[in-house]
Amino acid sequence: MSDSLDSIFISLKQAQAKLAVQNRAEKDKALAAAADQIDKNRKAILEANARDVEKARNSGMKESLVDRLLLNDKRIDGIIEGINIVIRQEDPIGKVQTGWTIPNGLQIEKVTVPMGVAAIIYESRPNVTADCAALAYKAGCSILLRGSSSALESNKELVKAIKAGLTAGGGLADAVALAQSGSRDEVDVILKAREYIDAVLPRGGHDLIRRVVENARVPVIETGEGNCHIYIEPSFLETGAGINTAIEIILNAKLQKPGVCNAVETLLVHRDALNTLMPKIAAALTGKCELRCDSESKSAIGAAPGAIPAGLALKDAAEEDWGTEFLDNILAVKTAASCEEAITHINRYGTKHSEAILTNNLKAAELFRAQVDAACVYVNASTRFTDGGEFGFGAELGISTQKFHARGPMGLEALTTIKYLVTGSGQIRV
Repeated sequence: MSDSLDSIFISLKQAQAKLAVQNRAEKDKALAAAADQIDKNRKAILEANARDVEKARNSGMKESLVDRLLLNDKRIDGIIEGINIVIRQEDPIGKVQTGWTIPNGLQIEKVTVPMGVAAIIYESRPNVTADCAALAYKAGCSILLRGSSSALESNKELVKAIKAGLTAGGGLADAVALAQSGSRDEVDVILKAREYIDAVLPRGGHDLIRRVVENARVPVIETGEGNCHIYIEPSFLETGAGINTAIEIILNAKLQKPGVCNAVETLLVHRDALNTLMPKIAAALTGKCELRCDSESKSAIGAAPGAIPAGLALKDAAEEDWGTEFLDNILAVKTAASCEEAITHINRYGTKHSEAILTNNLKAAELFRAQVDAACVYVNASTRFTDGGEFGFGAELGISTQKFHARGPMGLEALTTIKYLVTGSGQIRV
């Protein structure tokens, strides 16, 4: 297996050297042809995906994760539109960020260049295959895609279509490759390929990310799991419209796609908002979501007329719930005595991904924004917007929760670095 990966590494490196000097028109033409091939081959892609979904369900995969794996015509349309948005974006390569002349006459320019050869190791979500291939190609990078075995058939068909399109569009098909043995051993080979891989991006759950971060010998751009929070203050609930908006935001953040990294996992409710909010939240989530509450929030549910709704899945929260990314229809609820206490909880248990406050208090909003340590901090909105497509990037490599090089949704710029171009007229250092 190492020999086959070595040949892929060499091919990617050679292709990247050629891709790095292509202009925007050449890259955009190739990507447009790749999008066209995905459209023309959607039947084969959907059939392959159906095999993956059937296998996943037979293995007992929970439905929230099956949903991440699933493709349909609407989602393929979304993949194609994501590529088209990437095409419409400016080429990030060759931009002069700044320039100056030093006293001896040397002219120095700081210019963006491709990062080189990237590898992404990711779970489920076959749309990631197309997103990352398009972003890498536009950024002048070649890319090795290593998806999970659960999406292998889907990924094979997608990469087949992408490579056919790149060829048809006069591009470089060898700039995109899929590691497809399905063996866990190939991950270790990728993580040690310092000679060939310039950066590796893990995109998935806690175990995958830890494995990559702790074992990689190549630079890692760490994307993070999402233990996301929404903190609700009394000021937001002062009107019926505010209460309804809060419930709508919470339901969207938890239920729209519970198996994704920007779904909310814990509600933090100010003590003075408990009796107003908790009975209504409990009623809205009955039959849809399990609540794991601390003692105060649980008592507030039962304090309303009619007490606890029939059919509500309600459990006492345990300590481990505060640090868990459920990726399921489960929501932890904890009482906070103040905005400061909510911030302390978030910074202890959060994963630096996406955090939100619902408030009409400007000082509280400013404090939350300033002190919460996360890539994306929201005021009065759902956490579900942390996404490259929603941010206008067309597609994303992932959500970076680290603080070096890239943070938050990663688009084209995350696959660039800089080079200093220095022009002289015979200067020597003395």
